[in-house]
Amino acid sequence: MERERRLLQRVIALGALIPIGAGLYGVLFGPGLTGDRMSVSGDSHYRYLSGLLLGIGLLFWSSVPAIEVKTGRVQLLTLIVVAGGLGRLAGLLLTGLPSLSMFGALAMELCVTPAICLWQLRVARAAALGAADDHPRRAAADVPLDGSR
Repeated sequence: MERERRLLQRVIALGALIPIGAGLYGVLFGPGLTGDRMSVSGDSHYRYLSGLLLGIGLLFWSSVPAIEVKTGRVQLLTLIVVAGGLGRLAGLLLTGLPSLSMFGALAMELCVTPAICLWQLRVARAAALGAADDHPRRAAADVPLDGSR
């Protein structure tokens, strides 16, 4: 199980590079990545959303140590990413087909991130079962060690 835990940590650490890189780029350079020109207000909003993306990536990175106990954080971040992906999907349906890189982002948001979340849950459950096996008297229906109720 330790091998799977370490592999999950590596996948999350590498995967978080995408929102960190894209978010940092968007904060520093605005919508230059898309090649679109925007009003000052549009540029400001783009940079704000890029900052949120950067924060999501940093929070995923902060989950890497002790990933087996970060279930709530990973689930919350996944919910945020999926909500953004659903917004992107709505835009696709309402305005037409975006660039190929946006399809890649959509796949990350609606497929890869939820799969990683489920994987983290599996690792967390296995770690909890392993901890219960290490202390079977403490895990048995929360019965106190002295047998009293």
